[in-house]
This record gives sequence, C-alpha cells and structure tokens, in this order.
Amino acid sequence: MAQLLRVLVTGAGGIGGVNFVRALRFGAEKSKIGIFLVGTEFNEYYIDLPDLDEAIKSPRHSDPSFLPLLRKLISKYKVDFLHPNPSSEAKVVANNLPQLKAKTYLPNWRSISPDKETIWKKLKTKQVPVPETRSVNSIDELEGIFKELGSPLWLRPKEGAGARLALKVNSAEEALHWIKLNLSQGRTKAIGEYILQSYLPGRDLAYDSLWYHGKLIAGSARQRLEYPLKHISLTGLTGTPSVARTIQEEKISKIGFASVKALDSEPHGFFSTDIKEDEGGEPYVTEVDGKWHTTAPLWGYAFAKAKKDNFYNVAFSYLLIGTGRKTPSEIRSSDNLYPEGYALIRQMDSGVILKDPKGKVTRIL
Repeated sequence: MAQLLRVLVTGAGGIGGVNFVRALRFGAEKSKIGIFLVGTEFNEYYIDLPDLDEAIKSPRHSDPSFLPLLRKLISKYKVDFLHPNPSSEAKVVANNLPQLKAKTYLPNWRSISPDKETIWKKLKTKQVPVPETRSVNSIDELEGIFKELGSPLWLRPKEGAGARLALKVNSAEEALHWIKLNLSQGRTKAIGEYILQSYLPGRDLAYDSLWYHGKLIAGSARQRLEYPLKHISLTGLTGTPSVARTIQEEKISKIGFASVKALDSEPHGFFSTDIKEDEGGEPYVTEVDGKWHTTAPLWGYAFAKAKKDNFYNVAFSYLLIGTGRKTPSEIRSSDNLYPEGYALIRQMDSGVILKDPKGKVTRIL
C-alpha cells in the first residue's frame, strides 16, 4: 500500500462533510491507498457522525482561535491536504493560505459565497441569463419594484443558502410584512440585506463542476424533485433535496459552465450553480458559488458504488489532484459525468438509494 495520505476535513459533521468523508473512504479502499482522516466540527452533537480517525471540536470560523487550531492540527497530524467543507470555513481558509502549511484545492476566496447581488451583477455583465433583480434599499422602494417587475416576486436575503428566509411574495405589503418580521426577530439587521427577483416557477436545477486552473475536469447536472420536510416550509424548499434526478442537457451544461466563468475567470476547485426555469422552460442562474452542493460527493460515491468504478467518485478525484497523486490529464474528464435519468432518493433515518431509468434500485446507505 502506498504511503498514508493524511487529510484534515473541517465542518466534517455537516451533511456535505459526512458525504465527503464517506466518498474518500470508499475511493481509498478501492484504489488501495492508505488514508488517515482528521475532522473538525463546531457542533458537538455532529462530530461523531463522520467516519474519522481523529475528531476534534472546533470553534466557529469567525473565532480568532479557528486558524491557530488548524495550524496546530496540520502540524500534529502531519496533514498533507486540507479540505474546508462549509463555505464559511472555506472562505476563511482560502483568504489565509500563507498561514496554513498544507495543500488545498480552493478557488480565490472572493469566489466563495459571494452575496447574491454581486453574483447577479457579474453574471449579467457577462450576459449569463439571470432573473430580473432589484436591491431593496428602503421600504419606500417596494411598490415601485412591484410595478416594474410585476407579481409575484421572490424575496430573499443577499447572503445565505438553502432558501434561508426566502419567500414568494405577491405584493409590496407581503414583502414588507416578511422583512419587518425578520428584522424584529433578529434574523436580519437591515432592509438593505434583501433583494427582490422575478419569480421562476419552472424546474429547479443544480450544476456541479470541478476545475483546474480554468479547465473543466468534471461537470454534472440534475433536477431537484423533492425536499425533506417540505410540508413545514413556507416555500416548500429546505435546502438539500431528498429526491433529485440526473439530466444531460447541453443548454443546462452550457449555462452552468458560463456561470462559473462569469464568477471566476480562472476557476480552480469545486463550483456549484443553481438554475431555475421560468414558466416557458427558459433557464436562469440564481446562484453560483466556489464550493460544491452538499450532495455532490454523495452523487459521486453513489455512482462509484453502483457502477463499481472510481471514475465517478469526483470527491476522490479532487483529492488525488489536490495532493498531486494524479495530474488533471490522468483523470478522465467529462462535462456530463453521470448518465441521465438516475434518481438519488434519501430521507432522514431511511438511507439512500440510487434508482436507474429502468427502475433498478441500488442501496447506497
């Protein structure tokens, strides 16, 4: 067996972190590569969820002791590769790389979790289709925005993921009530934190991509079909989907590709794109980020397990490239990584299954 590969994963107990760790374990086993996984997690209840060799409770990414802890762990465990999983932690790491003596595979820190208004402006400048968007700077502007854009509109904070505090609103009055409620209860601090966008009722799509200094290594698209506990959400959206199906559509792949290039002229590492269609089926990019969706490693793990081929294990490919074990040219590249029509179905305490277009089920977890 080759020399032990030592990896530090931050935010390892979150959904994305658990998926990432699982994908690395599977990839290392199939490739006969020894791997030692150290994980940090802020939530004391979640730290025991991932399959780690060493698990450490960490402070929040904004805490002054966060980076010193990572430096300590990198030195103590002789870490070869650092993977900060949550966007919040990835942004801090990417902005402080000289302090951390471990390899990473991250984009420019400015491309990680940019606010939605910045995304909209960058994509619009590059002629990537985006929904009509207006920043809400004062209560007095609400009526004018509805007169200009029509109704309904999608009200959302400029920052945050998983449809956090987003709401379909039919009038300026509804928008005002929602903003005031969140301000009064402390979830937001100023009206200027909100934007209003054209409401898009069509398909909800996701595009994930892995890049190496501006070159696309792997891309994949899927349609989100169901969300967990959607019946208790005002919007029916609760972040990561419980059911999604792979698609291969040139138009969606092109818009996903273009969105990443518009955000970052030389993308490096993982990127995620959210796409919504209007009632006529025209796609618009609603978000793009220099981090993957939480299920991206799970999709790779699921296909690698079902197809018995590590080629699909995109998280493991990311690790091999990031550590220099393989060059990008040694990884089979694909702009449609997964075959079409496969559904990934997951529900709390019920496991995960991958269902092919003919109805054959492979139990993943």
